[in-house]
Formats: sequence, C-alpha cells, structure tokens
Amino acid sequence: MMNIGIRLHDTAAGSLEERLDFAKAQGFSCAHLALSKVLPGFSMNDAPHLMDDALAGCVRRAFEERGMGCAVLGCYLKLATDDAQALERTRDIYRAHLRFAGKIGAGVVGTETPLSPGLAMAPDSGEAFKLFLKCVEPLVRCAEEEGALLAIEPVVDHIVNTPEKAERMLEALNSDHVRIILDAVNLLTNENCARADAIIDEAIRRLGDRISVLHLKDYTVDPGAFRVKACACGTGVMRYDRLLAFGRERGLPMTLENTRPDNAEAARLFLEGLAK
Repeated sequence: MMNIGIRLHDTAAGSLEERLDFAKAQGFSCAHLALSKVLPGFSMNDAPHLMDDALAGCVRRAFEERGMGCAVLGCYLKLATDDAQALERTRDIYRAHLRFAGKIGAGVVGTETPLSPGLAMAPDSGEAFKLFLKCVEPLVRCAEEEGALLAIEPVVDHIVNTPEKAERMLEALNSDHVRIILDAVNLLTNENCARADAIIDEAIRRLGDRISVLHLKDYTVDPGAFRVKACACGTGVMRYDRLLAFGRERGLPMTLENTRPDNAEAARLFLEGLAK
C-alpha cells in the first residue's frame, strides 16, 4: 500500500474541508498544505500572527476527521538574502510554520533554496551556498527546539541543486531535524535527463536515510528551455520504478504535483498500477 497524497491547492476550489473531502474522494491518503493557497485571506506576511492555536485546532481536526495526514506544510519563501531586515521577517514566518507543524501533526515543513533577486552571485556558487547556510542555521535550531523537521528540496537551478550539494548541506547543518524532499524531476534538465535513472540512484545513495517525502510528477523534454517541462504522472516519459520501490520500502508519503482536478486520480491510479 502506498501513501499517495496531493497538494491541496491542486484540488477543486473550496474551503480546507471541501478540498480535503475532494482529495479523499479521489483516493488520496495525505496532502501537502500551503496555507496561503488554500485559506482565503491568509497572507504569508501575517503568518506569525495568524497561525495561532485556534487555527491549528481547526486544521488538525479537518485532517483527523477525514483520516488523512498532512505530509508537508509548505513554506517556500526565499531565505538566501543579504538584507538583514527582510531575512528576519522571513525567518519569523518560518518559525511560525515550524511551531504550527507540531500543532497540526504535519510531517515536515517544506522549502527550497532559490537565491533572492538582486544578489550579485550565481545560485550554484560557493558564495551562495555559504549564504544559504548562514541564513537557514537559526531555523535549524528552531526546528530542534520545536521537535519539527525542516525538509529542503533540491532544485536544479537553485542553490542546493544536486544530490551531492544536498549531502554537503546536510553535513554542514549537522542536525537530525533537517531532512530532504526528493523531487526527481526538479533535478532534471534537457541536458541531463537521459541520465535520469543514474541521478535518482545517486540521490537515494547520498540522501536515502534523510529523505522524508517524495514529490512525484512526470516530464517532457522542452528543447527551448533549460529545465524539463513538468506534467502529471503518466503523461510524460518519467520512469518511476526506482522511486516507487524506495518510497514503498521506506513507507514515505508521496505527494503528486502538476495535477489538475480532472487528472489527479488518473495519476494516482497510474502509479499504483506500476507498483503492482
């Protein structure tokens, strides 16, 4: 049995409860929750004030009453910046999410490592890597204090852009409260996608024990772009055997991306069919 979920903002529009009902009706057992994309009027800028015990109780009940898990609480704000004032505001939003995660029973707080605009450095430079580590380190301490997990997702055009760099990040941060979200398609470009299986194998070899969630989607090759073009599972050329075997072996939540309400269930059934 696979624990397959969906981003709630990819379901049919509605309240949190209605979106969860829709996801459950389509056969999903867990979900990725981005509060600003699901709750009307929720502003990430106001998150530290909005994410109180009352909201946490409502969110937790909504999941529990439907027997669904919150695999990921999303907080995908840019951390790598040299603007001290902006960085502290962003950290406060992350701290609020790390506290909230425990209150609602979320598995991880998920994020990525894009470089903030305006910085005179390349995302894949050593300078950018050092900046990100400096910016995220206080949040690692917060995750430890809150008993939460901060899960970082490598992306090919971000700072942490390869399995090797993700491994180095984990070693540098040196905390059991830092984990990985593995989205294999986010590691692929038009140049390296012919080696997709090898890249997946490398990611599992380097990061396996620290991977807490799989993001699953498909892709097609877009000759005019740097990255491959993402699409719903079963509608591209992605091979899933290694990922599904790993996810099932570890009992990981696997949340779908790039789906629509009219193809999400088909994407889930496609993956379950491969796993039989």
